Amino acid sequence: MAGEPEEAFAAAEDTVAIADDADNPAAASYACLAYGWAYRDTDPVAAYEALSKGLAIADASGNRQMKTAIAVLLSRIAASQGSPDDAFAYLSLTIHHYYDSGSYAVLHSPLAILAAYLDRLGHFEAAATISAFAATPLTRAGFPEIDATIANLRCALGDEAYETFARAGMNMTNSAMATYALDQIDAARSELLSTNESA
Repeated sequence: MAGEPEEAFAAAEDTVAIADDADNPAAASYACLAYGWAYRDTDPVAAYEALSKGLAIADASGNRQMKTAIAVLLSRIAASQGSPDDAFAYLSLTIHHYYDSGSYAVLHSPLAILAAYLDRLGHFEAAATISAFAATPLTRAGFPEIDATIANLRCALGDEAYETFARAGMNMTNSAMATYALDQIDAARSELLSTNESA
């Protein structure tokens, strides 16, 4: 996030091995998260593997905080690698957990990933409604694709229509946005399932 990828790669290189030797499951899952974050764009397959390992550790130890943080990154990689079932499952999990725990500041991260994914799938109105709500300084730093998503949505919908949908989203409460996002996940999953069954 600080724009120093080479330092991140060097620091994260041995974290999965550290996780294997760690007695503390929180430290082990965090080590896997660090590796996955560093390599999410340059080696998404290795990042996904490390994150899946970290998720299993967090789940087995009952650490919902780490499980949710890891699932955010897994959703992003699954979406970029064309695994919609996994992407939507992880997004749904993270939105539920962050909303249920009252962690509204970090709720924006899965929403930014969801907006980008819905845009990619052609669900422009839903993506536009979520995008401005999700575009905080933290999400812009951690998930820069939100800016490209907003630019694409403005192009696809036109500036006026985009602003109308974005304003509607910005006026939603955290509760309303979480509910809306989960509804859009269900709708997009149903559409993909229907398309796959027809193929």
